Amino acid sequence: MQGLRSLVNSDVLAREHDWQTRFASAQPFRHVIIDDFLVPEVADALLASFPSFESGNFIGDDGRPGGKSTVDRVRGLGEVYRQLDDVIKTREFLDFVGRITGIEQLIYDPFYLGGGTHENRHGQGLQAHIDFNYHPSERWHRRLNLIVYLNHEWDPAWGGMFDLYRDPYADASPQVRVPPLFNRCVIFETNEKSWHGFDPIDQPEDKRHLSRKSVALYFYSAERPEQETAGRHTTHYVNGQLPERVQPGYTLSEVDVAQLRQLIAQRDAQLRSLYEENSRLLQAQDKGIAGHMLYLLKRLYVRYRR
Repeated sequence: MQGLRSLVNSDVLAREHDWQTRFASAQPFRHVIIDDFLVPEVADALLASFPSFESGNFIGDDGRPGGKSTVDRVRGLGEVYRQLDDVIKTREFLDFVGRITGIEQLIYDPFYLGGGTHENRHGQGLQAHIDFNYHPSERWHRRLNLIVYLNHEWDPAWGGMFDLYRDPYADASPQVRVPPLFNRCVIFETNEKSWHGFDPIDQPEDKRHLSRKSVALYFYSAERPEQETAGRHTTHYVNGQLPERVQPGYTLSEVDVAQLRQLIAQRDAQLRSLYEENSRLLQAQDKGIAGHMLYLLKRLYVRYRR
């Protein structure tokens, strides 16, 4: 694999202007869906060399095994992944994506922070969220996500649909839903309103050996327009709203009750996580000279307030 044409399907390259138009006009935020994105042989080889679930990081934020596994050291996954990595870091590839999106001087992330291979099993979902907005070590602005799905067999009835939201705080349903089909690419901007996620995977018993596989690539820039720039933040998750069918007079079914319990459990887990994070920050402040000085200042402040 030598350059752009060895990776991206020639038909996709020939329709660059079409992708530009679609990206610029898409709602609820700028994005484009491109089928048959990779050269077919490359897509097949990526799936054939996809790492096993157990070889990735499948430990959740709570320290317990979960239904999602990721691998960010892609160069260790075999020749085709090394070739993929070689191409996506080239100026030729970065400029191609930049022309589609109108974002110039894109920067490749050699650390694959949050990216790489993603695999999700039955029961796993991803809450609506906006992504962290600065690279943790380099302070680059996060600008684009490029995801290629590697699922030959996927029924939309199984969930796992890539969902794009206008405002998950207000809307119970996404504005756009994208089935994660084989060699389908989604490129979307990342900003303060690019809310996205996927609904929980719910497969029939005889299909649970199948998982939702993808390769996720994230791109950055050294600068971004001032009107799009926000203070640094981590990934911002929003729990789902009540289903639209839940209205006064509606009789809940067993499925409804299970869904409501899941929504409550998600909120409880998020609150627990936030409290634990707050406790860790407070405990870190209390350590060392700076922490002790802060403690004394707080005591003076409290006494002054009295």
